[in-house]
Amino acid sequence: MDFAYLKNHLGELVGHMSRDAVKYLLASPNPKTNTGLRDLVFMVFLYATAARLDEALSLQIKNLHLDADQPYAIFIGKRNKIRTMSLLPKAVSHLKRYLKEYHGDAPDPEAFVFYSRNTGHYGKLSQSAVSKMLKKYALKTHELCSDVPLDLHAHQFRHAKATHWLEDGMNIVQISFLLGHEQLQTTMVYLDITTEQEAQALATLEDETDKQIPAKWKSNGNTLAGICGVKPLKH
Repeated sequence: MDFAYLKNHLGELVGHMSRDAVKYLLASPNPKTNTGLRDLVFMVFLYATAARLDEALSLQIKNLHLDADQPYAIFIGKRNKIRTMSLLPKAVSHLKRYLKEYHGDAPDPEAFVFYSRNTGHYGKLSQSAVSKMLKKYALKTHELCSDVPLDLHAHQFRHAKATHWLEDGMNIVQISFLLGHEQLQTTMVYLDITTEQEAQALATLEDETDKQIPAKWKSNGNTLAGICGVKPLKH
């Protein structure tokens, strides 16, 4: 596939969202309210899994395996391609609390995890409702952190997670797999990676046990691997 073609079509798809922006956004909802709990868990889920919006909205109870030895979610992606994503303990804790509150003690496997209150458990939360919700929190937190985009949309959580994986040293091949991309070049364009950086990333795969090879794209900032349990910020 032509790299320039991908660059033109995907390069401006999403803007970068910093770690601070994610942190402020996840600290914004009030989990003591029903709506706040749902909003928090939904944003946590988007960031923790790098799921596409439709994948998250199409998620059913039966797609969550929270009591497995290594908890995971199953996504039905583009062209019905199935992939799994591991869930960190704090994300699992948030999801379990949410499921108990919104689905009771015996959830129906066919119910949507994030459903519309207007249609009930078997109607997806709409994309317009998600857009409205995200805009609300973006407006609320932008004054506290200018990195939060006022035109926030769900895909920016996916892009942010992929970018932070890269900064934390994960190689591009692993990121491409986790994102469900069929072509490595798609991931390169998505993260604005140069061909030289790609070569460096692939080189690290030749001998991952070689301690002399420096980690690529390391960040001096704290990792957000455990962001799912973020505590409210003190202002």
